[in-house]
Amino acid sequence: MTVLLPGVALTDHVLTVPLDHADPGGETIEVFAREAVDPARRDEDLPWLLFLQGGPGGRSPRPTGADGWLGQALKTHRVLLLDQRGTGRSTPVTAATVSGSDAGLAARLAHFRADAIVADAELIRRELCGGRAWETLGQSYGGFVTLTYLSRAPEGISACYVTGGLAGLTASADDVYARTYPRVRAKAERYFARHPGDSARLDAIADHLRDREVLLPDGDRLTVRRLQSLGMCLGTGDGADRLHWMLEEAWAGGRLSDPFLYEVMTATGFVGNPLYAVLHESIYAQGGATAWAAHRLLPEDFAEDARPLLPTGEMIYPWMFDEIAALRPFRGAAEIIAARSGWPALYDPVRLAANRVPVAAAVYYDDMYVDEGLSMETARAVGGVRAWVTNEWEHDGLRVSGGRVLARLMETVKGVHGP
Repeated sequence: MTVLLPGVALTDHVLTVPLDHADPGGETIEVFAREAVDPARRDEDLPWLLFLQGGPGGRSPRPTGADGWLGQALKTHRVLLLDQRGTGRSTPVTAATVSGSDAGLAARLAHFRADAIVADAELIRRELCGGRAWETLGQSYGGFVTLTYLSRAPEGISACYVTGGLAGLTASADDVYARTYPRVRAKAERYFARHPGDSARLDAIADHLRDREVLLPDGDRLTVRRLQSLGMCLGTGDGADRLHWMLEEAWAGGRLSDPFLYEVMTATGFVGNPLYAVLHESIYAQGGATAWAAHRLLPEDFAEDARPLLPTGEMIYPWMFDEIAALRPFRGAAEIIAARSGWPALYDPVRLAANRVPVAAAVYYDDMYVDEGLSMETARAVGGVRAWVTNEWEHDGLRVSGGRVLARLMETVKGVHGP
């Protein structure tokens, strides 16, 4: 069935794929994808553009019309919005759906990394495109998946666009967090400079939480470290302002207000994307165990009793699986995944060095989530990459630029390689 929205026709596709692509006769799961096309061009033989969402564990966007980057893409392409396995409508993995032993769940979730997503995409490509190569657009973690795609099945891609997602090809989780903690600190300092009263507001809330038990609407206790995790938003263009407005209305008399507590619960609860927390450090694992790298490398100035209190960023900590309701069912599996060694390599440096698929990449100079230095090392190591380094946009530039970021990347590919 096709649904018509302003400027876009949407058609749903559901495919059955192996849970483990090395065992095609074993258990299967469903993968969902939504095709989007300009209604006036539905019958044209347009090139396909596969959108790879950020995350891990994030579902694809749900369009309400042909706006933003999607509207830009629909001028020339038929777009496929993929719910990566375990997300959205693709046999979802949530607190309500998991069962069995911790070891069994950990073994199952080991099949939800970029290598499996690429294998799913190849099955979908052959089904929908008749084997014809398509283009890809990878936002954030979607860029990581793009590099895995180029390492494993470059014949399936005719061009790649990457926004804030050039991963370090050999960087371990320790390497990543050693670089990103200073970036988070710098973002916090810029935030406090923009909103000078917010440092004192955070300190006051932390002191309040230290002295008494405060429950969120779902019954979780609001702790200082969960309060700090609100800083995850500071890497987006409007994140500092959104956090400011939350803190400005945090109090109702001498207690924390109900609207504030609801916003904190929603922003830090992982209800819709528990895979983001469970698999986050494993996206950097190529061989050895990650062993809770973000927790081990936490600098002293981010401590709960430090003042001024510093918000943290895109880091996942073991305490989250005790204190957050949506993550508690994954606690044992998360410990096993953190201790796991022998992860298969996600990238093939030799094959990537010889890459001839054109890649246009936006590298955000001030990116809090994906280190610009590692991104540029990768840009130099992968053949066919043209990198545009900018601080005009933050990590969410694709979403908020009204299609301008994607348009520039498409023009880059067209200018170098022709239409």
